[in-house]
Amino acid sequence: MTLNIYTSLLLLFLVNSVWTRTVRQVYDELDPEHWSHYTSECPRECFCPPNFPNALYCDNKGLKEIPAIPARIWYLYLQNNLIETVSEKPFVNATHLRWINLNKNKITNSGIENGVLSKLKRLLYLFLEDNELEEVPAPLPVGLEQLRLARNKISRIPEGVFSNLENLTMLDLHQNNLLDSALQSDTFQGLNNLMQLNIAKNSLKKMPLSIPANTLQLFLDNNSIEVIPENYFSAIPKVTFLRLNYNKLSDDGIPPNGFNVSSILDLQLSHNQLTKIPPINAHLEHLHLDHNRIKSVNGTQICPVSIAIAEDYGFYGNVPRLRYLRLDGNEIQPPIPLDVMICFRLLQAVVI
Repeated sequence: MTLNIYTSLLLLFLVNSVWTRTVRQVYDELDPEHWSHYTSECPRECFCPPNFPNALYCDNKGLKEIPAIPARIWYLYLQNNLIETVSEKPFVNATHLRWINLNKNKITNSGIENGVLSKLKRLLYLFLEDNELEEVPAPLPVGLEQLRLARNKISRIPEGVFSNLENLTMLDLHQNNLLDSALQSDTFQGLNNLMQLNIAKNSLKKMPLSIPANTLQLFLDNNSIEVIPENYFSAIPKVTFLRLNYNKLSDDGIPPNGFNVSSILDLQLSHNQLTKIPPINAHLEHLHLDHNRIKSVNGTQICPVSIAIAEDYGFYGNVPRLRYLRLDGNEIQPPIPLDVMICFRLLQAVVI
């Protein structure tokens, strides 16, 4: 199971490298005699590197409008400008676009022409971070794989906006203005292949409803979440990385076996209000509990198996897999109790 999870994550995070290698193969096959043609149709405001004819660099140019995009372009870089509108006209010939970076502009929802994004049929990556959006733009290209909307002013998610995005693997909504009311039971419906969902740095008080079942990484840091509902993670049986740092979780807000989930390998609960270590699963590998209110650690109580069984397993047995434990910023006095070390034979680092 662990191998399959890490394989999926590798695909998610290294996908850019795959695209780069593919495009470089195209570049290597180009005849240098054609470079002058590529340069001649390059927008004067932008840079068209002759060795990379499928890329158009218009970043950091002080642009207020998007220039006409040549038909050959796959990768479009427009970040760090003053662009307020996204209209259809510049994209009339750009039918092969795979990647658009519009981060750090001044784009509002009213500045996006209706339907302009959904007409980019081959678009896979759309970056609209650090703009002035107040809701998730719609409609979106059905083939989209990554949608990054961090650091906007988003407080609304239109109904059905994600319903046709079956290929989306990453959705980043962190540092917006989302309340619990913005996340309905059908908000994420249709995201059947989502692997990473980032809703950190919003204004949530509750765990979001109906997270897609295939989600591997769920980031909810810097909200105001107080309670984990009973059996919450049974609906997302593949979740592997869970971040709940900087929330308001107390011992009473966590069910008895709330985090005793075999799929979770990395659990982060730093900067909450816990006074004891919650029950964990033997498969957990990294546990972050720093800056809570924990006063002591009892290895017998926190060990996922009985201490007697852990002692009998030996180094190569089926011992709990915890390798990293962070407990600094609590009220715990060293040294770490011996029974903790007996239980967690694979521990490589303990921060206290």
